[in-house]
Amino acid sequence: MTDALKRLSDEGVAIWLDDLSRKRITSGNLAELIDQQHVVGVTTNPTIFQKAISQGDGYDQQLSDLAARKVTVEEAIRMITTADVRDAADILRPVFDATNGQDGRVSIEVDPRLAHNTKATVAEAKQLAWLVDRPNTLIKIPATEAGLPAIAETIGLGISVNVTLIFSLERYRKVMDAYLTGLEKAKERGLDLSEIHSVASFFVSRVDTEIDKRLDGIGTDEAKALRGKAAVANARLAYQAYEEVFSSDRWSALENAGANKQRPLWASTGVKDPAYQDTLYVTELVAPNTVNTMPEATLEATEDHGEITGDTISGTYEQARADLDALEKLGISYDDVVQVLEDEGVEKFEASWTDLLKSTQAELERLAPSEG
Repeated sequence: MTDALKRLSDEGVAIWLDDLSRKRITSGNLAELIDQQHVVGVTTNPTIFQKAISQGDGYDQQLSDLAARKVTVEEAIRMITTADVRDAADILRPVFDATNGQDGRVSIEVDPRLAHNTKATVAEAKQLAWLVDRPNTLIKIPATEAGLPAIAETIGLGISVNVTLIFSLERYRKVMDAYLTGLEKAKERGLDLSEIHSVASFFVSRVDTEIDKRLDGIGTDEAKALRGKAAVANARLAYQAYEEVFSSDRWSALENAGANKQRPLWASTGVKDPAYQDTLYVTELVAPNTVNTMPEATLEATEDHGEITGDTISGTYEQARADLDALEKLGISYDDVVQVLEDEGVEKFEASWTDLLKSTQAELERLAPSEG
C-alpha cells in the first residue's frame, strides 16, 4: 500500500482527526491513529460530543458520580467534555513536544449559544483553558462578528485559539487581523508569543452543498459544469489571503518577536455528494503549513486511495477566482451564500448543544441514585 497519509504529512499538511469519544481514548484507538496513520491533532464540536455521550456506556461511571452530586446538566457536560479533551491532550503530548507546540493539539468549543456575545465568549474561553489545564489545548471560537473581538482578546491573554465556522474570504481576513491584534496585545502584556498558537478553520464541503443546490435550481449546462468547484476555489483563495497576510510588514514585526503563523485549517472535509471523489477536499487542498481535519471515513479513504501529487494550491488562484466569478454571473450571490452558511453553522451547533443537554439530562436521571 502506498502511504498517502505520510506523503500528505511530508507536503506540510498536518492530519487532524475530526472526532473524539471516551471509547476512542480508552480503547487505544487514538494512540493507534497517532502511531500508524500520521494523526497529529484532534478537533471536537458539540455534534461530536452529543453523538459520543448518547452512544454506549463509556460515560456511565462519571455520569453516575455527577448524578449523585446533583450537579446541573451544564456542569456535567463541562466535566465530561473537558475530561475527554484532557485525556486526549495527554495522549498527544509527545507530538506537541516534538513539534514545539505546533501540533499535538486538541480543540474544545465554547458554548455555541454564546456565539453573538463577545464578553461571555472570552469568559468561557478562559474557563475552558483553566478547566482542561493542558498547554496543547485550543479553544474554539466561532468567527461571528461578536467572535472577532473575542478572538483578539483571548489570544491577547495568551490562550491558543482555533477559530471556527469561517466561510467567507472577507471574514477570513478579519480573523487573521484579530489574531495579529491579539498577538500585539499579548506582546504589550509581556507574554511569550512563541507559546501562543492558532488555526483558522475554513469550512469546505458545506460551500459546495449550498452552491450546488442553487446551481441545480438553475439547471443549465453552464450551471451543471460549475458543480463541485466552489468549495475548493474558495479554500484556495483563502490560502492566497493567508500568504499575503503572513508576508506583511505587520506580521514580520510579530514574527521577529517569536510569534507563530496562524495556519489555515480545512474543516468539513467529508464529501457530502456521492458523485464526488471521497478524497476531493484532501487531495485538492495540499499546501505547506496547512491542517486538514478529517472524519475517520475521509482519513481511511485517503489512506486507501488518496492520490497525493504535491502542492495543489499554489498557482491555482486565477482559475479559482474565475470559478467564483462564473457563479456571480449566473446570479448566485457569494455574499448571500456565505452568510447563509454562517447562520446555519451557528444554528446547527446550537441545536447539537441542545441535544447534548437533553441526552445528558436523560442520562443523569437514569443513573441518579434512589433516595434513601
